[in-house]
Parts: sequence; C-alpha cells; structure tokens
Amino acid sequence: MVKYKRILLKLSGEALMGNDKHGINIQVLNSYAQQVKEVAELGVDVGIVIGGGNIFRGLTGVSKGFDRVKGDQMGMLATVINSLALQSAIEGVGGKAKVFTATKMEPVGELYTKAKVLEGFKQGYVAIIAGGTGNPFFTTDTASALRGVEIEAEVLLKGTRVDGIYTADPEKDKSASKFDEISFSEAYERKLKVMDLTAFTMCSENNLPVLVFDMNTPGNLMKAIKGERIGTLVKN
Repeated sequence: MVKYKRILLKLSGEALMGNDKHGINIQVLNSYAQQVKEVAELGVDVGIVIGGGNIFRGLTGVSKGFDRVKGDQMGMLATVINSLALQSAIEGVGGKAKVFTATKMEPVGELYTKAKVLEGFKQGYVAIIAGGTGNPFFTTDTASALRGVEIEAEVLLKGTRVDGIYTADPEKDKSASKFDEISFSEAYERKLKVMDLTAFTMCSENNLPVLVFDMNTPGNLMKAIKGERIGTLVKN
C-alpha cells in the first residue's frame, strides 16, 4: 500500500506562516499534523526536520549585526520552537510524537541519537529532530540530509509551498516547465536550487532520493508515501 516505509520529512519554517507575515499559522500547523498522523498510522516511520525561518534566520541576524555563530544558534532555537508546536499539534489530533534535539535541552526534548529515534519508531512515535546539526554554518536542509542518511530513510521528502522543481521560477516565467523526475547531476548542471549544496551533495553521495512537493495541499503527503505521481523526484 505504501512505497516508502521510512521517511525523513523536511518542512519549511516559512511555509508554517501560511498567509501570515511571521510566526506559526495554526491552520497550516494542524494540517501538517493531521497529514503526518495519517501516514504514521499506516506504519510508516516518520522523521521530521523543520526549519526556523518563520521565527529567526541566522543569516538575517548577521545582516543586522549579530555574530554569525550566535545568529545560527538563535536560528537553531527557532527550529526547536517549531518542533514543539508540531509535536503539540500531532498529539492534539491523536498522534504520538517525540522531540529530539541536536544539543542537550532536557526537559524540552531528548538528546538526539539514532538509537533513540529507531526505538521511538518501534513504539509508534513520530520523531521530530530539532536544533539543526547542532553546529553553526549548517542549514536545516543539511540537517535533514544528515538525519535522513543516519536513520536510513528511504527518501527525503521536501515539503514546500511549490509543487515541484521547474526550469525557472514559475511565478516570474510563465513558460517554465516542471520536472517529474531529474538526476542530481542534471539538477546541479542546470543550477536548479533544490537544497543548499552541502545537503544536495550528501543526498547524492549516500543515494538518498529527494522528492520536492507541495505540503500545503492536504493529502499530498499521503500521495507521496504511496508513490503517486506528485512533485519532482531527484535521484542518482
């Protein structure tokens, strides 16, 4: 019934804003929670990494005078806030979720290890992995690639506000066409912005395919899990 038994879902912090200018839009949050719960109920192991751009971005802090390391640490904390919100929302719709953090932050969340996440999967928990990689100068894209490889996910699902990868920005270029499937090498040669280069390389070298899809349309996560034609698949 499902194509993927274990996934790493990367969610955009900006997408959590919905139509708001900042913060967390409750309707979007609850939609995500419901979709995740439905997938987990099918027996799929779900790991999630969520960005923090709706609250604070490290690079934005640098432009305002913050030290880069401090700015990135603030961005990591923003991902923890989003992760706690998502955990609460999943529990609110009747699901089970645990937050794991890249650095010690008990009792906010458990310190991340692969073993703890896999044990959580056995117990039916969704694993929300917060705090990026725990290091400055790395994005949550890189964190999602790293955690995806670590937990042996079969695919990295990049949930965004767009329905895939295009030859150009479809909002600016009406003639832009969408890829159903593309190789890592072609995406790189075409300079298509799928993820940052560090994350992109990690996925390619570890043979972790990436599916870019529109997470803000309810039901799309289930379609992706079942292997329906949706979004754009990037693979070797």
